[in-house]
Amino acid sequence: MEYARLGKAGLKVSRICLGCMSFGTKQDWQISVEDSRAVIRAALDGGINFFDTANGYGHGESEEILGAALRDFGIDRAESVIATKVFFPMSTAPNDRGLSRKHILQSTDDSLRRLGTDYIDLLQIHRFDYDTEIEETLEALNDVVRAGKVRYIGASTMYAWQFAKMLFTSDKHGWARFVSMQNSYSLAYREEEREMIPLCADQGVGLIPYSPLAAGFLTGSRKAGTVRSKRPLEQSRYNRPADQAVADAVAKVAEARGVGAAQVALAWLLTRPAMAAPIVGITRLAQLDDALKSVELRLTDDEIAAMEAPYETMAPFPHRPPAIAVPTPPSRR
Repeated sequence: MEYARLGKAGLKVSRICLGCMSFGTKQDWQISVEDSRAVIRAALDGGINFFDTANGYGHGESEEILGAALRDFGIDRAESVIATKVFFPMSTAPNDRGLSRKHILQSTDDSLRRLGTDYIDLLQIHRFDYDTEIEETLEALNDVVRAGKVRYIGASTMYAWQFAKMLFTSDKHGWARFVSMQNSYSLAYREEEREMIPLCADQGVGLIPYSPLAAGFLTGSRKAGTVRSKRPLEQSRYNRPADQAVADAVAKVAEARGVGAAQVALAWLLTRPAMAAPIVGITRLAQLDDALKSVELRLTDDEIAAMEAPYETMAPFPHRPPAIAVPTPPSRR
């Protein structure tokens, strides 16, 4: 395993981050507690020290599974980097959601309890909150850092202008600054290259993208008819001829190399500016093996060009939570 700094922070993370959204019993595509623990154990054995979960994953069940596994395996807390997130509703109560001071402080304590730890390495805001002033959010995040409950803060899934405004406001007040951005980024979705990724590179913010395999599309999971690939959200994306052309280009490079498509797609991401660690969700140990091997795979310039060539720009994915209507962004072709 290789390790990299998370942006400008001194924190060192494995080049692959284990995504923990699939751990739990709430959805039919999630895996059992026993299987989840086996994946965590194998990730540790492979040198992964970076784990990403969220309070909203199974309403805290993922956090509980991850925390219990790390304790039961006797992992020294200093050797692991635990990232979690706050934003989505945790109950029907009106204040048990969003990025208000009340919810951030309560959610931090709840996540610490579920994870069974004294501190969170990376607390991320899961979405941008249109109902809370950013000063309130940023001051609350600064306070949990100063209290020693959180070491670093990160952000996820927003527009570049929103993130730039938050970075400016943190600097203005001398508050804790975001060190990471968790955005959707893959060979099949590269719209973040327009503004967000250049902003992060300029500001020293490390990228830890989710959906690095386009929800399995780049590995042929849709053709295979996997459970998760049948979800409405996954079915609504990557349906253009250009999208399939990208997947075919990945498959061609993988076949020539004699490796899995996942290895190739992840290896491409590891060459990108500001990239720290793609977040890889695992439901089978074979998937983890591909992810680990991607770190050692060195692509040629010709291979990279061949996989990038078929891409056609698209309207950016909406950044509001799914339950909130948002106008369709104008095309930027």
